[in-house]
Amino acid sequence: MRRIKTVLSLSAGFAALVGSNSAFAQTGSDQASEGQDSNMIIVTARRQDELLVDVPASVTVFTSEMLDRTGVQQADEFVQLTAGVTIVSGTAEAGDTQINIRGINGARDAESSVALVVDGILKTNTAQLNQDQGTLRQIEILKGPQGALYGRNAAAGAIVIQTLKPSDIMEGGIKVSAAEDKTYKASAYISTPLGDSAGLVLSGSYNTTDGFYRNSFLGNRKVVDDQETWSVDGRFVAELGDSTEVDVKARYADLSGASINFNTSFHLPNFAGVDPAFFEDVNTHKFGYYSNIRPTNEQTTFETSVKLTHEFEAMTLTAWALYSDVDQALTADGTSADFARYTFPGATPASVVASNSCFATTAQLTGYPLNAPTFVGNNPIPFIFDPVNGSTLGAYSPTTCDGTQYQIREQTDISAEIRLASNGDGPLAWQIGAYYLNIDRDVGVSLGADLGQGVTRELYNDANSSNPTSQLFADNFNTNVYAAFGSVDYEVADNLDVSLALRYDIEQREVSSRVPLVTDPITGGPINPGQAFGPIPDQKETFKELQPKLSLRYGLTDNLNFYANWGIGFKSGGFNNQGSAAIVDQNFNQFLGTNVLINDIYRKETSSAFEAGFKGSAANDAITFDLAGYYTKVDDMQFFEFFVGAFGLLRVVSNIDKVDLYGIEFNANAEIVDGWDIFGSINVTESEIKANASRPYTVGNKSPHTADYTINLGTQMVAPIATSFDLVMRADYRITGPTWFHTVQEDTGPTLFSGLLPGSALALPAFVGDGDMSVTERDAFGVLDLRFGLEGDNWNVTAFADNLLDKRYLNEVITAVEFGGSFISPGGLRRFGVEVGYKF
Repeated sequence: MRRIKTVLSLSAGFAALVGSNSAFAQTGSDQASEGQDSNMIIVTARRQDELLVDVPASVTVFTSEMLDRTGVQQADEFVQLTAGVTIVSGTAEAGDTQINIRGINGARDAESSVALVVDGILKTNTAQLNQDQGTLRQIEILKGPQGALYGRNAAAGAIVIQTLKPSDIMEGGIKVSAAEDKTYKASAYISTPLGDSAGLVLSGSYNTTDGFYRNSFLGNRKVVDDQETWSVDGRFVAELGDSTEVDVKARYADLSGASINFNTSFHLPNFAGVDPAFFEDVNTHKFGYYSNIRPTNEQTTFETSVKLTHEFEAMTLTAWALYSDVDQALTADGTSADFARYTFPGATPASVVASNSCFATTAQLTGYPLNAPTFVGNNPIPFIFDPVNGSTLGAYSPTTCDGTQYQIREQTDISAEIRLASNGDGPLAWQIGAYYLNIDRDVGVSLGADLGQGVTRELYNDANSSNPTSQLFADNFNTNVYAAFGSVDYEVADNLDVSLALRYDIEQREVSSRVPLVTDPITGGPINPGQAFGPIPDQKETFKELQPKLSLRYGLTDNLNFYANWGIGFKSGGFNNQGSAAIVDQNFNQFLGTNVLINDIYRKETSSAFEAGFKGSAANDAITFDLAGYYTKVDDMQFFEFFVGAFGLLRVVSNIDKVDLYGIEFNANAEIVDGWDIFGSINVTESEIKANASRPYTVGNKSPHTADYTINLGTQMVAPIATSFDLVMRADYRITGPTWFHTVQEDTGPTLFSGLLPGSALALPAFVGDGDMSVTERDAFGVLDLRFGLEGDNWNVTAFADNLLDKRYLNEVITAVEFGGSFISPGGLRRFGVEVGYKF
């Protein structure tokens, strides 16, 4: 509540500044107005063309001009310019993108909470959130539940993108840039008419970078965050008579690079007397990479769609169909070195070979410098058993003791929608439609013994192979979605509009295990714990929800609108990899006496969200602003959990039973003089976990992945210095407030070390191994981006600096509570570059 009062005070101060100086800070939401009247921006926030100022909701808009002048192309770039929105992208793999809007987060391995709509077509694969989408012309970010209007997975909001549509003239362009770390980007497009009634757009992009970090064990090679991507897009539009239009699109994208760019950080305060690094604040960690396995990530995308639009006299019919195929795979080092999975030879020949490999590499690397408190002793026995000669290795060590991992996610989607909408000019507007989607997804996580011969890219490798599989999750998920929707908008008076939208979703989900019924060659037990009593049976579940959305706009004056909206958000439940619940129960609840509740089926997430605010303008529209407050109650919030131990690693989705979210957001823009704009925004979100059966002791903590506040400040200046070109300067400064990434926050509890210590040579009490997660909150940080250059009518030469002040910050903190530590990933460092563009 204190932060809410602070924002209200700041808002009052900003208002006083406007009244006295006719100057204002602008939001990301109205930054799109640069160079034009923001009240004249046309958006499609309610599936129809209307003025931004009339939309009864908070909407961030990026126009074509702004996209050019900021260099924005992908979600991780435009999100940073938007109040109340944060993103985690690419820390584990390319398709791993989680967007948080006002406290509602997209849980890794679950469905996204944010709908992605490109040229009127809903994309259904979360892996596409941070891909190039063609030649961008406008981006709209809608906050709050949008399912009634935009479909599934819009519980937190929607990203609506428009790309270049061919016209009756030929145009084209090319843009290239070069920056530090061998970072190069190039994109080009051409749009051409084909006869009198058709046109074609072709575009392509290529990006490559060596990344910021190097692997010192592998000879300082660029294998930590390097990446190379390219894509090709085509769009064909034709008029079939006076009333019918067909729009056909196709795209192919390819990515290769690194994955899992994490370090481990320990949170064991009772071990700090031996080495303070055992109780480390994640924000003070010094990153170093030492894995003996080169991490890789490959992703290929192919999609094609067709959209048909037909104008009747009183209504418009729109129908589209989409086919999408996204395949991705990663290889990386494992996480089990310090829990002895591959250390002690058992009764199987494969375990003896794995143990011999581990002992051999440890002997060769004794004394090799690692991130504190990790070290390589002269044998791989974990330090709690042999404190004099043992090793502390953490995850991703240079030895073979931590094994390997290979993961796949292959998904094919087929979806279609049909919609009828009124097209008259009367006070009543309506639309009605139906939607269908089929998802066929294969997900596999394979852990193998590292015999020093690399990773075999197969989910299952037998005991006699060079990379025998030691644990396997492999499932096929099939989903059928059926939905019906409709909306009515009514202009009660010139200054009063009301609207109601409804959508009903039915999601039928099935899962089938693909794990063979074989034994683990290392432990001799089942290769998947869920097979302890035989094959894992198939499962089915149906999730349903009605999603209403009610909106109101009231014009108080010609320059000031009041708006309010309320809606229900919905995200389907689903299945974890089968066998997940058994692993957690055996390795934590039974071994440590914890009470962590994980199910193989996670529940649907629903939310009830209310927003009210004012948007308007002053000083002949030189100043625009938007002030909003919101309150959201979330039931069964989906949350990603990560477990690590001697069993290997486990990724699951759990549910937080009840979470309350409320906050305030203020956005503004001012044109000081012709060509000089200043803009700013601030969002403050308060959150509280009200109930959490998965971890009851976390009640009262904050919603994970939710920044306490975000602040955006910036300015843009366009100054003519010759008759044919201008000097253009733009600065954007983003401050992201403190952020917890887990439900366990200033809490303590047992870890695997608590269970191992009493039976070790040290014979210490269990509590000595307890963890303290109070050091896992990411600190607030600010990033300044600067662009400076010359711009003509059809060309530009621009120098840029990303993270000009070289602020060191964390991209993500994945806390593995029972491991007693976190897996942390760094944010981007400073990078200077230059960009050249030309259009015709």
